[in-house]
This record gives sequence, structure tokens and C-alpha cells, in this order.
Amino acid sequence: MVPAPLETRRVPVTPASLVRDHTVYSCVMGSRAFGLATEDSDTDRRGVFLAPTPLFWRFEKPPTHVEGPAEEQFGWELERFCELALRADPNVLECLYSPLVEYADATGRELLALRGAFLSRGVGTSFLRFADGRRRRLDAAVRAHGAPRWKHAMHLLRLLASARDLLRTGTLEVRVGDRREALLAVRRGEVPWAEVSARLDRLVEECEEAARRGPLPEEPDRRRVEDFLVRVRRASAALPDPYEEAVRDGGRG
Repeated sequence: MVPAPLETRRVPVTPASLVRDHTVYSCVMGSRAFGLATEDSDTDRRGVFLAPTPLFWRFEKPPTHVEGPAEEQFGWELERFCELALRADPNVLECLYSPLVEYADATGRELLALRGAFLSRGVGTSFLRFADGRRRRLDAAVRAHGAPRWKHAMHLLRLLASARDLLRTGTLEVRVGDRREALLAVRRGEVPWAEVSARLDRLVEECEEAARRGPLPEEPDRRRVEDFLVRVRRASAALPDPYEEAVRDGGRG
């Protein structure tokens, strides 16, 4: 008897399956990574997944990011992550330097080894733009309620100090170290807003000065990052499509 012909059918692709089966790097971020965790702090997880190359051949492309599947979990597809890192997005760059790495496969380890290629003086522009938006919200809260959201004020101080030190040294340090108690005092509302505001202004000035004099290059090494991405995509394309399976006679035989 001649066997029925082999056909293929698509297995449903879900955001959860991409994160579950194709994560290349994951870490803990937020207060736990910064060294600012308290008893009620959440555990924020961030990661990078590599969507199999055959998924990009379809009309419906894989997502650029996924929220979940666990609570307080967020992941980026590798290409989107690299794009944002090249733009010096603060949230993405800090993921690359998290001290709490939970998982990294060979691709994830290569991504970590590449992290210096994403850095440039554009960090100053990107971080300060991000900080300016946060500062406007703090000022609005002070006008409306007489005080800011102190937790947000603390994290803005942390972010600006981190940006200043990165621009000065060329190294991104996520942990706050010996600044922990001073920052937690801000979170508890123990520092007058006028003093916090003055600190923020001073940090902005220090960031601007460091951007002019620091060791970072003018531009990130985009070519090096792109070469990495192309190699990873080609290697993935050579593998069987994990979301297709062979069946006989459309599954009826």
C-alpha cells in the first residue's frame, strides 16, 4: 500500500510559546536589580526572545514584544531589542547590565558580550529626554498635590546618577551601591522637594557636561550589531520550522 503523501500544517504560535521556547536572555530588573528593594517590592523580569526566522516569511509577523506570560514579565524580540538599545533606550540598556541574570544561552551570552557596541554619547540625549518627561510629571504632581510621587522621584535621581556615571566612565552601573540609604530617604518623603529638585537640576547639568567630555564614541557600532543579528537569523533559518509539522494526507490518512 502506498502511504499517503506528506503534507505540513502550522502549529499555532502564541506570544507565550515564543517566550517559553525561544528566550535567549532573561534577567531581573526594577528595585531588586538597583539594590533598592524593600519588603513589598515586586520582582520585575525582562527578557529577549529570538523568533524563529521562518515566522518572518509569513504574512503575519511575530510580535516585537510580549507582556507576560508571568506577572511583572516583559520580553522583546531580539531585533526590536537591538533597535532600542542602539537608540540608547534606558530601560533596554539597563537590562543588558543587570546584575541579576537568570538565563542566557549562547545567543544571549553573545548579546551580553556585545553590549559595549550599543553605547555612545547618544546616551546623554536619550536618558535626558526620558528624564525630562518624568520630571514634568513630578512637577505636575507638586503643583496639583503639593508633593510628588516620592518613589518616582527616587528612581529619577537614580537614573540620572547612572547616566552621569555612564557618560563619565563608559560603564553602566545598575546597582546604586552606597547611595541606597539616601535614595530610600527620598522614597519615604524625608527629603524636602526643594532639595530633591535641586539635586535633579544638578544631575542634569553634570550629565550634559559628561556627554561633552566623556569617553563614549559619537555613534554606536551599528555594523557590529547588525552582523550579529544577521548571523543569528541565518542560523535560525537553517533549523526546521518548530511551528510546522508533517502529517499524512492532511492528517486524515
